[in-house]
Parts: sequence; structure tokens; C-alpha cells
Amino acid sequence: MCFMERGYSATSIDDVARRLGATKGRIYHHYPSKADLFADVFRTGMQFSFSSVEPLSKGPERAIERWKKMARAHATGMIRTRAFQRVVWEGVELHLKGATTPEQRDSLGRLIAHRERYARLFRTTIEEARRDGDMQFSLTGIAEELMFSALNSPVFWYSPRAGETDSDIKELVDQIVSFALRGLGGKEGSKNE
Repeated sequence: MCFMERGYSATSIDDVARRLGATKGRIYHHYPSKADLFADVFRTGMQFSFSSVEPLSKGPERAIERWKKMARAHATGMIRTRAFQRVVWEGVELHLKGATTPEQRDSLGRLIAHRERYARLFRTTIEEARRDGDMQFSLTGIAEELMFSALNSPVFWYSPRAGETDSDIKELVDQIVSFALRGLGGKEGSKNE
């Protein structure tokens, strides 16, 4: 939560220790540096995403149906594991800005490669859906970026509401996925719906 609330630079090991009700020594016993702790949170966030989406990418259905399941799992993860996903987002930003030490860049580079393998699951699926005639977009790279902008958006604006139910989350996820689908040139209620 500390990294999500304050960001990497503004979060200290003291902040993390206070949040956990632990000592700095206990944190340093498990993580030699703040960067190592950050990398582990990033890795955990990516693993949440991978474990929920990868099996869906290999289903027997048409690509568009696989994509819908993958997109729902991804968007749900952005809500349910939001604190971890904010760290993934910040890690990507740090990597892109080069705002890290050489050791941190090396660690982030490996994590970014893992993230790219994840993105490839979606890229492959939307390209197949386009070949099937179920999605219409011109440039895969741009379509992929816009799709992830929509699917990742809860990381930036979602906050749990008092009394919110699983049904409320599902409705929210359905709206996000519907928006991303239309952005990829897919149609709801089509013959493949």
C-alpha cells in the first residue's frame, strides 16, 4: 500500500515498517534494499495477472471469445489487486524514465520482459481475432496500447465503495471490457457474442 499511496521515491523502509507494524531490521532481513522490495511487489502483481489470464489464452473458442475472458480477468485483477498493479505501472514508468540505478534498471528490465510476455498473450489473441474478422483495427501496436489503457484504467480511478458487491464489480468490469472491445473494432451482440 505504501508504494501505491506515495510512489517509489517518496516511500521509505520506515514507512513500510510502520505500515506492517514491524521494524526496519525485519524488513531488511527479507529485502536488502527498497528496490528489492519494490521488485518483489512488481513481480507479485505480474504473477496475479499471468496466473489468471494465461490459461484463458489457450482455450478452444474463437479468439474474440478468448479475448473477452482474458480482458475480464485482467480488468478484474486491476480492481482486486489494485495496490500491486499500481506498483507494476510505476515500475514501468521508472524503467521508461531511466530513473533508477544500474542495478535497479537490470532488475526492472527482467520484470519488464516478463510484462512483455504477458502483453504478447493479448497481442496474439487480438491479431487472431482480426484475422477472423471479429476485430477491426489497423496497427496492432497502437490497438494494444489503447486496449491496455482501457483495461488498466481502474488502477487510476477505482476506489471501493461501502456496500459494494461482487455483482457491482462484475458490472464495472463488463463496462470496461465493452469499451475496450469497441475500441478494437469488435461488436457486442454479434453472431459470435
